[in-house]
Amino acid sequence: MSAKSVMVLGTTSGAGKSWLSTALCRFYAGQGLKVAPFKAQNMSNNARVVAGGEIGSAQYFQALAARAVPDIRMNPLLLKPEKDTQSQVVLMGQVNAELSRMEWRSRSAAVWPVVAQALDALLQENDVVVIEGAGSPAEINLASSDIVNMRVAQHANAACLLVTDIDRGGAFAHLYGTWALLTESERKLLRGFVLNKFRGDASLLAPGPQMLQDLTGVPTVATLPMWWRHGLPEEDGVFDDRSTTPGFATGAVTKLVAVVAYPRISNLDEFQPLKNVRGVRLKWVRSPAELADADWIILPGSKHTSADLSWLRAQGLDQAIATHARRGGPVLGICGGLQMLGEALIDPHGIDGNGPGLGLLPVVTVFEGAKTVQHRRVTFTALRGCWAGLSGVEVPGYEIHHGQTAPHSAMAAAGDIAYPVMPEGLAWQNAAGNVLGLYLHGLFEDPRVLQALFGAATPTLDSVFDGLADYIALHFQPGFLQSLIRAE
Repeated sequence: MSAKSVMVLGTTSGAGKSWLSTALCRFYAGQGLKVAPFKAQNMSNNARVVAGGEIGSAQYFQALAARAVPDIRMNPLLLKPEKDTQSQVVLMGQVNAELSRMEWRSRSAAVWPVVAQALDALLQENDVVVIEGAGSPAEINLASSDIVNMRVAQHANAACLLVTDIDRGGAFAHLYGTWALLTESERKLLRGFVLNKFRGDASLLAPGPQMLQDLTGVPTVATLPMWWRHGLPEEDGVFDDRSTTPGFATGAVTKLVAVVAYPRISNLDEFQPLKNVRGVRLKWVRSPAELADADWIILPGSKHTSADLSWLRAQGLDQAIATHARRGGPVLGICGGLQMLGEALIDPHGIDGNGPGLGLLPVVTVFEGAKTVQHRRVTFTALRGCWAGLSGVEVPGYEIHHGQTAPHSAMAAAGDIAYPVMPEGLAWQNAAGNVLGLYLHGLFEDPRVLQALFGAATPTLDSVFDGLADYIALHFQPGFLQSLIRAE
């Protein structure tokens, strides 16, 4: 192993591991070092297409922050929840049906050699590998099958940081309890505690950090103030308005964009740029009342389209969306959202489920056994209505879907036509022009799209990454981050 490894562990999910790992990737890359991210196992329906398949979005963004090419080895195991008790398993970028059916502990044993090989390769090829843990390293019920936390830390001999969300309360207890449940050999890898999302006067924390160090021997090396507006997409879920509005943008709200947040929502990270557009407010909605003041409605991707469509109907959201569309209100469906907008879902292979769609686009989706996972660069043809500004705009993006969508033949014969606005069945528009559905993820990440639709630009990802690196450089103890990778 030639690389030094720095690992970010958390006392809980949501403590700030992904955010801090991304910042560390850019910080070390900014020192002129060759850097790669790594997370052995990620559970998320937010995925990105890379060479060889798909990885979790967090590792994709961490690779960009590291100025590295995203690679399937950076996230060798991705679990994509389909139901509360079932996930699709993606190993080294590809869906593995056998592992998807396997019991959890048996699966961990089977995949560890692949995980270790991927990590070893990155350690050989880089100066620094920034490793992200999952959940908590002190989940003692799972320790015997661990392949993502302390087993990885020990394998890489990583310098470990333990981060906690102090805004939740109980931060010192979380840190001490996590430390106490680790083995002695695991504790030796801990180099510092990090208090994240702090609001208030940091001097009021005393004497807590010193008392904690007296108990554990581990210093508190950073107190990171609450920062809602860093501009990095949230990894794991939908967050409330405090974290999503107004983002980088300021000024009066001129357009309210409502994204329907069904239970199995996927690829929600692609909407981060909308949080940063001046005059735009992004709102996650789960009830008809929340759609009442929406200017636009977006149906995002879904890991289980038929189940989320059933949920949508149970909430009464189908009628609210239909009413909005009948009034001429813009509706956008992306991937699973496009499938929902159609007349029917047909599932001959048992992939997702059969059922009627919302009937807002005269198209039908058939789920195929093979999964489409690829990058695309496609040009919109002529669009009408509120989407007309996209006409002729070339956009890069990515596809992750089983469904294939085509016009409803009987409806087309009767004159109800779905207009193709991208080649190869990638996007369709209704005759009125207000309903648009497309398979391409990443639409709002293209500055040309934001300019065409809103006449606005947002901060670039590079500026976001630089801001993260500057932030941790300011708030960590001077020289500490450099000490983590110093030769012993």
